[in-house]
Amino acid sequence: MKVGPRNLVTDVPGILVGQAQDDRIKTGVTLLTSEHPFTGGVHVMGAAPGTRETDALAPDHSVAHVDAFVLSGGSAFGLDACSGVADALAREGRGFPVGPARVPIVPGAILFDLLNGGDKDWSESPYPALGRAAFESAGTEFALGTAGAGTGATTATVKGGIGSASLVLPSGHVVGALVAVNAVGAVTAGTGAHFHAAPFEVGGEFGGLGPAPSALPLSPPLTKLRAGEATTIGIVATDARLDKAGCTRLAVSAHDGIARAILPAHTVMDGDMIFAAATGARALADPVADPLMLGHAAAICVARAIARAVFHATPAKGDLLPVWRDLAARTS
Repeated sequence: MKVGPRNLVTDVPGILVGQAQDDRIKTGVTLLTSEHPFTGGVHVMGAAPGTRETDALAPDHSVAHVDAFVLSGGSAFGLDACSGVADALAREGRGFPVGPARVPIVPGAILFDLLNGGDKDWSESPYPALGRAAFESAGTEFALGTAGAGTGATTATVKGGIGSASLVLPSGHVVGALVAVNAVGAVTAGTGAHFHAAPFEVGGEFGGLGPAPSALPLSPPLTKLRAGEATTIGIVATDARLDKAGCTRLAVSAHDGIARAILPAHTVMDGDMIFAAATGARALADPVADPLMLGHAAAICVARAIARAVFHATPAKGDLLPVWRDLAARTS
């Protein structure tokens, strides 16, 4: 395997990512879309999820394709971002055809960032407008760290953020991950700066510190000990030709990346979930080996994306937690 040219989920041909944020509120939206509708799947492992239209992705349900996936801050308010994206897609004439009408299919997931030091005293939900702005900004390049859905994200010890990573498999298939990291758990070991995801790092992409001597002691998540105040949400994408069942299995495999990069993961206070998107541009040569390797690559990309999200986070006025670079400077 090798890293794609951008080391972003947009290394998957046709995949686009857009982001918008409000730094005063400390929140934002990140979306993944494509030049054409794609096949989707989802898997939820956290106990406190917040989602929209995930039922449509079940393999036995009738909707065959997706127009966009949305990741948003704002807890339940953030689900409104999907409406803003759907409005933008409808203006372009995109969506599931129902007679003369078209209905954009825009599943979404939210993370909790309402207690992060930002000004949440809005008179009208900002999320529909943020969703539209994110769609309008969609392209192949986008910021990591304190951006989009990761703007107000935090972890047990340092600020979270938005991260991405990619791999090109020997089969030629491309896999990428896009993750908003807002976890109850810690992404670094003990009180130090070594990432749990260090064994999967490529080329010093998140500091090159290498593995920690031990993953113990675990950092207690003192900042997030109330139910529903966390969540790591993400998307894995590939150019492989997968059906909805195949996408679902890809999302299941990708969750291993969360468990490798965040300790503890999938807790009763997290709403951890992952979408999967398949453009279908490249057929599977081996119906057994190729899906296995796609899932393996997806988990690796998710772990790396989580560490990159935290590595690239930047400080902002009103922050309640330091950024990773401050932690690294103190512990070096």
